Amino acid sequence: MSKRFTVGAVATAAVLALTVTGMAVPASAEPTAVRTFTVVAEDGVSGDAAVAAIRSAGGTVVSRTDEVGVYQVTSDRTDFAAKATAAGALIGAAEQRAIGRKPKLDRVEQEHLLAAAAAKGAARKSGKKPAKMDPLDDKLWGLEMIRADKARKVEPGDRRVTVGVLDTGVDASHPDIAPNFNWALSRNFAPDIPEIDGECEVASCLDPAGTDDGGHGTHVAGTVGAAANGYGLSGVAPGVSLVNLKGGQDSGYFFLNPVVNALLHAGRSGLDVVNMSFYVDPWLYNCTANPADSPEAQAAQRATIRAMKRALTFAHDRGVTLVGALGNNYEDLGDPRTDTSSPNYGDVAPYPREIDNDSCWDLPTEGPHVISVSSVGPSGKKADYSNYGTEQTAVAAPGGWFRDGFGTDTFRTDANMILSTYPKKVLQEEGAVDEDGNIVAGAETFVFKECKKNGECGYFTYLQGTSMAAPHASGVAALIVSRHGKPQGRGGYGLAPDSVERHLLRTATAHACPEPRLQSYVNEGRPVEFNAYCDGPVNFNGFYGHGIIDAYAAVTTRP
Repeated sequence: MSKRFTVGAVATAAVLALTVTGMAVPASAEPTAVRTFTVVAEDGVSGDAAVAAIRSAGGTVVSRTDEVGVYQVTSDRTDFAAKATAAGALIGAAEQRAIGRKPKLDRVEQEHLLAAAAAKGAARKSGKKPAKMDPLDDKLWGLEMIRADKARKVEPGDRRVTVGVLDTGVDASHPDIAPNFNWALSRNFAPDIPEIDGECEVASCLDPAGTDDGGHGTHVAGTVGAAANGYGLSGVAPGVSLVNLKGGQDSGYFFLNPVVNALLHAGRSGLDVVNMSFYVDPWLYNCTANPADSPEAQAAQRATIRAMKRALTFAHDRGVTLVGALGNNYEDLGDPRTDTSSPNYGDVAPYPREIDNDSCWDLPTEGPHVISVSSVGPSGKKADYSNYGTEQTAVAAPGGWFRDGFGTDTFRTDANMILSTYPKKVLQEEGAVDEDGNIVAGAETFVFKECKKNGECGYFTYLQGTSMAAPHASGVAALIVSRHGKPQGRGGYGLAPDSVERHLLRTATAHACPEPRLQSYVNEGRPVEFNAYCDGPVNFNGFYGHGIIDAYAAVTTRP
C-alpha cells in the first residue's frame, strides 16, 4: 500500500494538526498569514449550515463537497481552527503545514535493493509460453497463479470498464499503459508540496493527469491492465480502461483531502473499480480516542475516520467496487500490535500507542465496502510482510516475496517479486537508469527496457508488497464486470459492486492454513515477531480469506 504498502521515500514532511475545544488561544486573535484547512462537518449537518459555521469562525470556503461534509477553507485568523472545532456543526479543522522532520523509510517494496545477499534475478518460466502473451509475461508468475493467462482467452476485458488507480499517478506515456489510458476521466487531486515532494514541475504545482513522479501508481496500473500488444508485458485485464486518480504525493504520502476528492470523482464519474494501495497519513491506525494521543491528535483521527467512511460509502453506492491492500506490517489486523510508527510526519515524533481494535481503523483497508487483499509469494505461502487476520482478509493474491523459496536457488531472487511498468524518470532518479536511458551496471536483474521498432522505449521493474497484490484483485474484479456486466443508463455498462465482490470471493481457490498453523519465518531470516498464526478452516481463514483469486474461474462461472 502507499509508501507503507509502497516504497516510503525519505522526504521532509507535512502535518495535519486538528484543534479542539479547550485549546489556549487569545480571546481576540490577530490576523496572521493565510493558511489552508480541511474542515469536516458533523453527521446530518447541511452544507449551508456547515459553510455558515465556517464563515462564523473566520474562514473562507474555497471548495465544498457537501455529499461527504468535507470543505477546503482558507483563513488568516490564528484562532480559526479552535473556533471551527468548537462549533457544534463541525468536527474539526485540519491544517496542512510544512514541517522539517523526515519520516521513517519503509523498505518492504524494494527489499531486494537493500538485501545483504545479492539478488541473482533468476527467471521463473512456465515452460511453454501461452499464446498471445507479451515478451516479458514469462516473468509474471502471478498471471499464471491466478490463471489470468487462460482467462484472457475468454475475456480480456471490456474497454467500457474503467479501473481507477488511486495512487501517486500513472505514466500515460509508457508504451504499455498508453493504449488503455483514459484521458477524459483521469484527474490529479494532489498538488505537489515542495517541502515534501521537491520543486514543482509546473507553475501551478498540479502535475498533468498522465504523469507519475513517484512510480508506485504506474507499477500498480500495469498489473491491473497493461496492454496485451505484443510488447513488454500485459496486465490481468489487458482490455480495460485505466483511469489516473492521483491522490498521493510524489513522496508517497496520502493526505485526507486528495483521497476523499478522488473517491468522490470515482463515484460521480461512474468508475467500475478503484484500487487503493496505501493508507491515509499520518496515522497507521486512526482511533476515536486513544489515551496516548493528545486531544488535538484524537480530533484529527476522528475527522479522518468520518470523512473516509463517508467517501468510501459514496463511491460504493454509485457503483464502484473498492479494492484495498491489506498492509505490510506483518500483523493480525484483528489483534493489532502496539503502533510505534505514528504519526509518521509532523513536529511530533512517533510514540507507542496501544491499539484498541474496536475503536481504531487502518484506512482505507478497514473501511466500509473495501475488499482487502493479503499477499502471497510464488510458492503460495503468505509473504512474511503481509498483514492478515479473519477480521479483514477477503482474498489473497500474488504480491511477491523476495525471500520465498528457502532451500532452493530461487531464495532471495528478484524473480520472486512482481514485475510491472515503471516511469523512466523515476528509475533515473533512483539511479537504475542513466541519462541516456541505459540500465546501469548491477541493475539488469531488476530493471528491464523494451523498445519498439520506432524507437519508443518503456521500462519495467520488480516490487513486492500488498500494494502489488491488490491490483491483481482489481484486475480480476474488472474482468468480472467485463464478463458479467450489463448495460446501464445512456451508453453505460457495469455491475453492482456487491455482486462483483460476491463473485470474486466465490470463485477464489480455497487455500488451507499451513501446518503447523503458527507459520515461522525464522528460516527466511526474520525475527520471531514476523511469525503468524493462521486461524480458520480451508474455506475461510486469516491468511487467505476466501482463497487465492482465480481469474479464469471468475470469467467462466456464472454469478
